[in-house]
Amino acid sequence: MEEKPRYSRVSDILDLAIYMSSKPLGITINEISQRYNVSRRTAERMRDSLTCIFSQVDEIETKDTQKHWGFINYSISQLVSFTPKEIANIEQCQRRTTNKEMKEELSKTVEKIKSLNRKNIISTENNIEMIMQTEGYAVRQMPQYKINIQTLEVIRESLHNSKIVTGIYHNKRRTIEPLGLIYGAKIYLIAKENAKGDGIYNYLLHKFQDLKLTDKTFDKGSFNLQEYLNQSFGVYHGKILNVKLSFSKEVAQEASQYNFHPTQKIVKEKDSTLTVTFKASGDKEIMWHIFKWGKGCKIISPKSLKDEYKKYLEDVLTNY
Repeated sequence: MEEKPRYSRVSDILDLAIYMSSKPLGITINEISQRYNVSRRTAERMRDSLTCIFSQVDEIETKDTQKHWGFINYSISQLVSFTPKEIANIEQCQRRTTNKEMKEELSKTVEKIKSLNRKNIISTENNIEMIMQTEGYAVRQMPQYKINIQTLEVIRESLHNSKIVTGIYHNKRRTIEPLGLIYGAKIYLIAKENAKGDGIYNYLLHKFQDLKLTDKTFDKGSFNLQEYLNQSFGVYHGKILNVKLSFSKEVAQEASQYNFHPTQKIVKEKDSTLTVTFKASGDKEIMWHIFKWGKGCKIISPKSLKDEYKKYLEDVLTNY
């Protein structure tokens, strides 16, 4: 790893202070090294520099085998500020989201951030407005499912404290253990259901009724939401497929800029076509996406997916 030039050290130290302060359990030397792309020795010097500036930085006891360093009973809030661009980025997210509840919460978040910047609020507002006017956005219109904010609060409380919840889903009272939420055109609750054993299932959050928090807790085990999402192409889970797609030379350049899946590998062929491979479940969502590329994309493997896609197209054509 290359050492960074000296002029970047002060900004890195300030950034490190903010980063460290944001982690209740502190950070390790390896995390510093990875974040700033520096050697372990340089990461140790950065930590030492921070301890010289802030006496409140000390080793934090954790169950981890690595040493963690963080702030002890101290806040660096006076050093933290938000630039107009950072606030504008959040406002852009607020405008782009099609989820009404998320839009409302992001709007309140922006208000809180702006309240921390009251000293320069006028110039900040002017700069935000300039950024918003010069960076356009498009929102895909689609039917929206209204979700009661209390429902979200119950699930979030459950996720935070690993508490079991009960609710009516498809006219049946269920006892479930929430593991995560997936936001998209619809909001999906990822959870285990006591009556179904150890399986993990997806539930449409807007279909729940009378959702209530219980006092009983559960063990999430080693469940990791990001790892769970990486196993599928979209929301639905099933058999993992080794997918291989070929994009014609007419759309190869556009496809090369597309992020299909975290496991993807892209190869540009000699005939200017593009080959994309990835491992994921969710055959229907894969087919729906392939359909968007028209004749510019074809399925090479697996054969089962190719056959299913042909049948899907035939079924569609029978309606015309």
